[in-house]
Amino acid sequence: MKEILIDMEKCMGCKSCEIACRIAHSETKNIYTAIFERKLPQKRVYVESIDGFPVPIQCRHCEEAPCTISCMTGALYKDGDGITCYNESICVGCFMCVMVCPFGIINRNRYEKKIVKCDRCPDREISACVEACPTKALTYKEVEEFSIDKRKRYLTEFVNFDNSN
Repeated sequence: MKEILIDMEKCMGCKSCEIACRIAHSETKNIYTAIFERKLPQKRVYVESIDGFPVPIQCRHCEEAPCTISCMTGALYKDGDGITCYNESICVGCFMCVMVCPFGIINRNRYEKKIVKCDRCPDREISACVEACPTKALTYKEVEEFSIDKRKRYLTEFVNFDNSN
């Protein structure tokens, strides 16, 4: 199964992922008109700075997701692909999911007593945040493929460093 994975060494903190997320979840899907919408779109990915290093984070779609376990109405649930989905129509706005999320990325909808969270852009082949990342710090691939790429990059740097001495 593919995941949205972060290569923190590549992130430069430009927040293109945040902007793309807002636009993808806007009514008009247009950067020039979204800022005039009655309900401004909310992002579902957050670029936080930790000790001066930018770190993009969004829902990790945990295998045993605390948010789905704590949701008393079943508004948060796992689909057949392991994605943590949200059915807004049955959400009662208790915010238990916000309280138990270990990553702190489930947020309150500004306009109603509901939540907003990453849905991996189900109407798109690749999530907007991944597609917008200019440095490819965010990727959508199999975990094993991501690990292989990181190992190859590390070994290439190691061999090049070793040869320069």
